[in-house]
Amino acid sequence: MFDLSNPALALIIFAIVGGTIATGIVIGRRLRAMSDTSNDSLGVVQGALLGLVGLLLAFGLSMAVGRYEDRRGAVVAEANAIGTTYLRAQLLAEPERTASLDLLREYGDAAVALASVVADTDPYEADVAAIQSLHYQLWGIAGDAVAASPQDTAPRLYVETLNEMIDAHGVRVASLSNRVPGTVVLLQVFGSAIALGVLAMYLELLGRGVTTSLLAGAFVMLILFVSFDLDRPRRGFITVPASALIDARAAMDGPPAAGP
Repeated sequence: MFDLSNPALALIIFAIVGGTIATGIVIGRRLRAMSDTSNDSLGVVQGALLGLVGLLLAFGLSMAVGRYEDRRGAVVAEANAIGTTYLRAQLLAEPERTASLDLLREYGDAAVALASVVADTDPYEADVAAIQSLHYQLWGIAGDAVAASPQDTAPRLYVETLNEMIDAHGVRVASLSNRVPGTVVLLQVFGSAIALGVLAMYLELLGRGVTTSLLAGAFVMLILFVSFDLDRPRRGFITVPASALIDARAAMDGPPAAGP
């Protein structure tokens, strides 16, 4: 589901759930024409299935929302780490000060660019590799600053926050790959489809028409689409905002607040 476009995702959900509902309607009409026996046992089964699917949908949606919030938090944490690192880099002595500030501006551009590409694609891998290269360069400069002034506070504070920035980036990258397990996704889709198919068959046996079945199907399909869309931070309608990173990068465009 993660690699699908929005139209393809909606079409697959509609085909599976809608097809099962249509099948249930057809079977229910045929059974009603063939027999007048009691349908109490079928009503108990469809009620239990609907209850189980309701729990499954709630569980899947809560997992997707939790991962979405984790990604939002990871973006803010990395933006804060970049901003703090940039401020502390201004306290370094030359030439490490200028070199670090220039690389951090480049790092900010790369972090913003990473927020606009789809995970597990070639542009995404290229941005991750570029950021990792900047990590090595920044860490090398930090080592030079500490070696030049091992007793000074500024280099040691800079190393501390630079390490936090690198860790924050790792958390953000990991959050983009942390998605709802495929088993849960399949259970949501096919479990919902089966339960709605049984519901449609039961309602047809009672001669209640198709309106209720279609409304229930539309509601479940909407929940499924939202759950899957939350788990696709750059492909779907619900995206993770990068405003914190953009603001952090914009703050670097002005003159440094502190000198060496």
